[in-house]
Order: sequence, then C-alpha cells, then structure tokens
Amino acid sequence: MKIVSYLRVSTRRQGVSGLGLEAQRAAIENFAQMSHAKVVDTFTEIESGKFNARPELAKALHLAKITGAILVIAKLDRLSRNAAFLLTLRDSGVKFIAADMPDANDLTVGIMALVAQQEREAISKRTKEALLAARARGVRLGNPNGAAALRRAGSGNAASVQAIRHAADTHARNLKPVLDALAADGVVSLGAVAAALNERGMLTPRGAQWHKSSVRNLFARIAAQDR
Repeated sequence: MKIVSYLRVSTRRQGVSGLGLEAQRAAIENFAQMSHAKVVDTFTEIESGKFNARPELAKALHLAKITGAILVIAKLDRLSRNAAFLLTLRDSGVKFIAADMPDANDLTVGIMALVAQQEREAISKRTKEALLAARARGVRLGNPNGAAALRRAGSGNAASVQAIRHAADTHARNLKPVLDALAADGVVSLGAVAAALNERGMLTPRGAQWHKSSVRNLFARIAAQDR
C-alpha cells in the first residue's frame, strides 16, 4: 500500500517551532509501519482550517490520485472543521484515512465531519458569549492605551504624531506581502483578512487584534502609499 502524508498546523508560529507537526508525523509513521505501507511523499500545510483553498493539500490530493495512493492524516480535524469541504473531499475520488481511526468508512467520516463543524460553531458561540459577558461587566476590550496615545500625541506634539504615522506606514509595508498572498488564495473580504491575520499572530500597529475597521484602515494606508 502507498500513502501520501498530509500534515497541517494553523499558524506560522507553530510551523516554525514544529509544535503539533512532530506528533502528527509520528502518528502517520506509526500507521505506515503497522500497515506495511510506503510513504510516497509528505506535504505540510501552515494554514487555518477556516480556509478551504490550501495549495499543499491540493498537491497531496493530486499525487495520491495519479499514484493510486491513500491520503493519510493524523486526525480528521487536521483537514478542516468545515463539513461541506470534508464531504466534497470524501466524494472526490481520493481515498483518505485518519491514522487515529483507520477503519472509519465514508458514513463514519460524514458523521464526524458534521460533528467537527458543530464543534467549531460551538467554540465560536462560546467565544462571542464570553466577550458579551465581559462587556456587560464593564471590561474594556482591545488596547485601552492606543486611542489615548493618539490623543496625547495630537495635543500639540507634532513629532509624536509623525512618529506614530511613520510606524503605522512601516507596519503596513511589512504586511503588504502577507495581504498579497492572502488575496492570491481568495482571502479578500475585510472579515476574512482580519481572521487570517489574527490566526497568524500578527497584531495591529497598536498591538491589538485585527477587526474589519482596522483592516479597512490598513488597505487605505497601503493604497495611499502606492499613489
């Protein structure tokens, strides 16, 4: 039996550190040994499961299809928590196996796909509810010092204003290649870009999480620099 190994982690930081990858690799290697299978090739993806356009997965599927190999992953949720995506993959003609559940059939995979998406939606709901509860308690979310710093700078210190603008311009230039790569993958909406930047651990110039408004400002700043 021939297998194609597919590994995935959600953030660039995990990809560099190897956190999560080694455990996945060990699980797949153990499966290969137990099955007396030959690993044709291994593909590693560093991307969020929220996004279905993944080039390394596409390469792994193509190789599995042309070689007649089986795509092997460590766990089902390493592919995606999106049920529609998993079910489409199931029907693509490429057989895939989760090393932690090698005897799962198409029905099992379909059920697990729905459960995985339900889990993703439940996590999202719990996060939103926690944020709402924090706001109700009067907790200030985000960076409380950012706006204050701008107000202090604008009170007459022109040099501070210029320094803040320069830092924001530099930050925008550094992020432009990231935005271009996301756009190439079809990630272009304000919400999707904000989610992608947050997934990668990238912060705003003020050290806060990205939101639609801050991404809109980022695009505007880059556009102004390109003029």
